[in-house]
Amino acid sequence: MNPGSPVHAIPDMFQPVSAPAEAIRQLWWLVGGISIGILLVVGGILWWCATHFRARPGEDREPPQVYGSNQIEFAWTIVPVLIVLVLFLATARTIYDVQAMVPPKDALEVTVVGHQWWWEIRYPGLGVVTANELHVPASVPGARRPTFLTLESADVIHSFWVPQLAGKTDVVPARRNRMWVEPTETGTFLGQCAEFCGTQHANMLLRVVVDSPADFAAWVEAQKRPAVADPRVAVGRAVFESTACVSCHTVAGTGADGTFGPDLTHLMSRATIASGAADNAPDRLRAWIVDPHAIKPGALMPAMKLPDDQVDAVTAYLSTLR
Repeated sequence: MNPGSPVHAIPDMFQPVSAPAEAIRQLWWLVGGISIGILLVVGGILWWCATHFRARPGEDREPPQVYGSNQIEFAWTIVPVLIVLVLFLATARTIYDVQAMVPPKDALEVTVVGHQWWWEIRYPGLGVVTANELHVPASVPGARRPTFLTLESADVIHSFWVPQLAGKTDVVPARRNRMWVEPTETGTFLGQCAEFCGTQHANMLLRVVVDSPADFAAWVEAQKRPAVADPRVAVGRAVFESTACVSCHTVAGTGADGTFGPDLTHLMSRATIASGAADNAPDRLRAWIVDPHAIKPGALMPAMKLPDDQVDAVTAYLSTLR
C-alpha cells in the first residue's frame, strides 16, 4: 500500500469515486427527490383540508359534500402512473449502464472468492494471489482502466460491497456473479460482506486500495516475487514448514502450498490480519497465532499450541514476509 494514500474510514455512498457508484447515487437522488415531493404534496393537501374544513366556533352544520369528481379521479390515476413510469425508466437505465458494461481490452480481471470469514483475491492474468486487500489502478483522463470482478463463494452466501465504488453484489456458492469498478481517485476505500454469513459476518471486512497506474504496476511486481529467504529467521521458517501451517497457507518459494487459508507470501504488505479484525502488527500477529478465536471467534484457523519460543520464532519469520 502506498503510505501516503488516504484511508476513507467511513464508507459513504454519497461520495462516490467510481462510475457505478456515481450512477447509483444519481438514481438515489432522483428517487429521493420524487419521494420528498410526494410527501410535501400529500402532507400539504392534508394540512389544507384539516385547516380549511375544520369546525369553527358557532358552526353546527356539515360542510358541502362532494360525491365524485372526474378531475380528481384523473389526477390521482394519471400522476402516479407517470411517476412510476419515470422511476421505472430511470432504474432500468441505471441497471443497464451498470450491468451491461463490456470489458475493454485493457480491463483488469480479478477473481474474488468469499470464505468464512475472509476474502481471497486472485489476479489470473498477472499471477498474483492475495487476501482481504484488493489493489486496483485508478482511471486517469485519456486512459480508462476499469476493473471487472468475478465473484465466487467457497462455502455460503456472502455479499461484496464497497459503497464508494459500486453497489453490493451477492457472492453465491456454485455461481459466478460479475461486477465492475472504475475509481478515479487514489486512496483506500473500505467495504465488507453485506450478507449475513455466520458468527463473524460483521468482521468480514474488505479494503480496496486504489493506486496510480505506476504504483499499481510496482505493487504487481512486488507481489510476483517469492518470499525473501532471511537467514535471521531461519528457525521460524523451519518451525512454520514443519507444522500444519503449510497445509493451509501458501508462501511462494517455500514448501508451503496450501490453499485453504490466505496466501501469506506478502503478508506484511497488508494493513490488517483476519480480514480486518486486527491491525497487522507483530504483537497482534503473535496473538493471532496463539489463539485465533480470541480475536475472531469461530475462525477456522486452529490454535497451534506451540511453545512460546516457537511462537516467537514463527512470528519473527512471518513479519519478514513483505
